[in-house]
Amino acid sequence: MRVLVVVVTVSAFLAPPALAANVGFEEVDIADGAESPLVAGIWYPTDAPTTEHSMGSFTQIVAPHATVEGGRHPLVVMSHGGGGWYGGHYDTALALARAGFVAAAVSHAGDPFDDQTKVVQLWRRPAQLHRLLDYMLDEWPQRGRLDPTRVGAFGFSNGGFTVLVAAGGIPDLSKIGPFCTAHPHQDLCQAMKHAGIDPRFGADVPVSAWVHDRRLKAVVIAAPAFGFVFGHAGLSGIRVPIQLWRASDDRHQPSPYYDEAVRADLPRPPEYHVVHNAGHYDFLPPCDARLPQQSPDICNSLPAFDREAFHGRFNAEVARFFEANLR
Repeated sequence: MRVLVVVVTVSAFLAPPALAANVGFEEVDIADGAESPLVAGIWYPTDAPTTEHSMGSFTQIVAPHATVEGGRHPLVVMSHGGGGWYGGHYDTALALARAGFVAAAVSHAGDPFDDQTKVVQLWRRPAQLHRLLDYMLDEWPQRGRLDPTRVGAFGFSNGGFTVLVAAGGIPDLSKIGPFCTAHPHQDLCQAMKHAGIDPRFGADVPVSAWVHDRRLKAVVIAAPAFGFVFGHAGLSGIRVPIQLWRASDDRHQPSPYYDEAVRADLPRPPEYHVVHNAGHYDFLPPCDARLPQQSPDICNSLPAFDREAFHGRFNAEVARFFEANLR
């Protein structure tokens, strides 16, 4: 299989797309049947004036509950990593909105930072992303500003796994037990051991548990978790263009079991980026002054890596890819 490999340097990136005047934002609760409502954030282009607003430990300049500017916009749904939340990639969402997209991110019930009670029930995540997309296209009050034929998805870590499933992937979680027997010191296996989780937890998950969404036309995946559970057969149903990102110094999900496994097993070559000197969490936005003390593993990049500069280029490349593939 021929693979397009893009080694990320300053010169590797194209100029960012033309920016919208301002970004609107709203948080919504989405009914999810008998489950608790899903919480989601929505970013979109607007002509309304903006001001600074706190969002978790970050500050964003947005127009709350503004009107989406004229026209019909492509939509990108977003899935965070394990223990994250809908605002975990707010800077990418802002960049997409400035480039003319509507970006909608969900906090995955059972796997956000404040509730890890269902973290191993991975099959819940694609279903929740599907529900977010249903809401955006069928129920969101400003759905008339969306183009339902131009829909993409973005996912990081567990969110990358989620998006692969949504795009047509079928994982085999029974591979986790043998993997941890062979690689007991991997972060994944150590985390399950410390949490008292049997690595054979997914051995009996039926194929029908995995929800796909054929409305997706292109996807961006950064450092996908559980990459080794798919294989050629598990990824054979994916037909959409993929932009795949790997951090070269990812010690949380080291090569070749995650990103490289996905790259090798996809039925068509992805647009593949390797980010030198980057770690797993460098795909998250730069931390403010408070977070390094609270979450050093998330915030501490290698001395040679400029996370802020990288995110400017990363976000531009994500927007470019969606612009090229959601026409």
